[in-house]
Amino acid sequence: MSFSDVSRDERALEACLDAIGDFLSGLECYTPPVLAVALRVHLEALLQALLENSWCTREELREFIRELEREALQYDDASG
Repeated sequence: MSFSDVSRDERALEACLDAIGDFLSGLECYTPPVLAVALRVHLEALLQALLENSWCTREELREFIRELEREALQYDDASG
């Protein structure tokens, strides 16, 4: 399963985003930097599991991370 396959399943993605949003609402007692570091640790483990289970390739994972950086820092391909 590639990342592009997931984006095609809009209902599942929206339901998952809602569930994660609800979960994060319960973590309001933590500061955003604490949440960011904790989420980074979990994201690292999740991405490693994707590779280990052959759910994506290393190149797909690299592109996913580049897109995440691009979106988080709000710049486009031309400036990077």
